[in-house]
Amino acid sequence: MNAQNTEGSAGKRDRDGSPRSIYEKLRARIVDGQITPGAQLVEGSLATEFGVSRSPIREALGQLTYEGLLERHGRVMRVRVLKAEDVLELYEVRIALERAAARAATERRTDLDLGRLTTLVGDMTNLPEDQSERRPKLAHAFHFEIWRASHNATLESTLESVHLKVLGLSSTTLHYSERWSVFVEECIEILDAVRNRDIERAGAAAERQMTSARDFRIQLYSLRPDSLPDRHPLGM
Repeated sequence: MNAQNTEGSAGKRDRDGSPRSIYEKLRARIVDGQITPGAQLVEGSLATEFGVSRSPIREALGQLTYEGLLERHGRVMRVRVLKAEDVLELYEVRIALERAAARAATERRTDLDLGRLTTLVGDMTNLPEDQSERRPKLAHAFHFEIWRASHNATLESTLESVHLKVLGLSSTTLHYSERWSVFVEECIEILDAVRNRDIERAGAAAERQMTSARDFRIQLYSLRPDSLPDRHPLGM
């Protein structure tokens, strides 16, 4: 096969062809919503698309399953669809971790860390209503910068893993304007605590933010699961 063929084209070999490369591409498709919850992933079809044998496909799917993005139903692999009880479990873990990250970030943040957070909060505060599709990415960027400012690689990687599982939720709560307004105010409070090295306040604010996100999402589930808006990447 011609190695110069366009990467990702069906029936042509992936430029890398390694399990890692295939895993990253499939994960990106799940994250950005190209592959939706409940969708089936077929080894043979993927092998044809990437121009590889089934072995690297199987390894890539195994990694996605380990991360909780896929689940096996007999011989069928599907993108995981989370239930209300899954949401509660995930948020129980994430609330504790986000609180720890905010406390660590407040204690260890550098001026550069603070500058990045300040810029992000400014972007969120000034985001026009007609650019609501940017909300989830800005939200994730804020959380990522808090994690990075903690200067704890283990905490950061663990939170990233939990966040990947949250991506299996059916939607982001940030589509709702009232939820977005509350979220931005929560970020402003966290930023102020981080800026002033107020460790207790930062941890409490991060805990309240995640608890608020959990409660809002559970409220949506309790109303009617199929009333949720279409899935959007980077669910919060």
